[in-house]
Amino acid sequence: MTTAPRHAPGPNLPTSDPAPAPQQPARQGDLHHGKRARTGTRILTHYLPLSPALVLLLLFLAVPIGYCAYIAFTDLQLTGQAHSSFVGFANFRAAFKDSEFLNAVWLTLVFTVVSSLIGQNTLGLALATLMQRASKPVRTIAGAIVITAWVLPEVVAGFLLYAFFRREGTLDAILVRLHLPSQNWLFTLPILAVSFANVWRGTAFSMLVYSAALDEIPKEITEAAEVDGAGGWRRMWHITLPMIRRSIGTNLMLNTLQTLSVFGLIWVMTRGGPGDKSQTLPLFMYEQAFQNSMIGYGTAVALLLLLVGALFSLVYVRLLRTEV
Repeated sequence: MTTAPRHAPGPNLPTSDPAPAPQQPARQGDLHHGKRARTGTRILTHYLPLSPALVLLLLFLAVPIGYCAYIAFTDLQLTGQAHSSFVGFANFRAAFKDSEFLNAVWLTLVFTVVSSLIGQNTLGLALATLMQRASKPVRTIAGAIVITAWVLPEVVAGFLLYAFFRREGTLDAILVRLHLPSQNWLFTLPILAVSFANVWRGTAFSMLVYSAALDEIPKEITEAAEVDGAGGWRRMWHITLPMIRRSIGTNLMLNTLQTLSVFGLIWVMTRGGPGDKSQTLPLFMYEQAFQNSMIGYGTAVALLLLLVGALFSLVYVRLLRTEV
């Protein structure tokens, strides 16, 4: 029996290659390790540039606030005491039982509402609206006058306004010229006098904020409203105010926080007097901490003032988050 000869494969015949080895699937642990590495790199990329600012905030803001919070729960005094002791909420209970503290809270609210929520906010919007329609020379002169009052140091502004409101001051001289009765405004209406002083000094900030917001309103919308016959007040109420709503919220928040902390202006004009008729919370806190030497009690009042500012901020942040 003969067998067929085996022929070597020709040049045109394909050769059979060995089958490729199956690839090993990536291990689950390696995938998680890669994800963690990418996430860590992303966090470093985003937050590393912010680390100097965070360190400064912790050093100059969080640490002092934390130390003040600790002092508020002690009976620390400036004089006559070797060691302080923890007293819990005693300082806060004493504050809410103190008629002078409650009077300072009321005057602080009056000062904030009159000078910030109504005065600076309304007058700033009015000035911004009028300056949009005024000629360039008028805008330049009016803007320079208003901004000059804003950039003056608080103590200098306080002395100027003291000279304006005091008996036989500038305001009384104007009233005498008009044959109207004069009076000592810093004695009869001290909280209103310091409120108007704060309006005079701080209106420029509101004017600048609203000027920038009004410039962003498309002119086509206001021109269409004018063509439809809408008057100035209707355009203001239905077009301008809704479109600058977020700017109004931002301005109110910043103005309110600044007004709550006003100290030098009132101190120079009235020192909280006569009596306690213009003693707002910053002045009451200063009196208790540094004049009466009750650091713990004064710091508790400062924390309550911080809480009032936080409540106002929450309201304004809520307004800012509301869609127009």
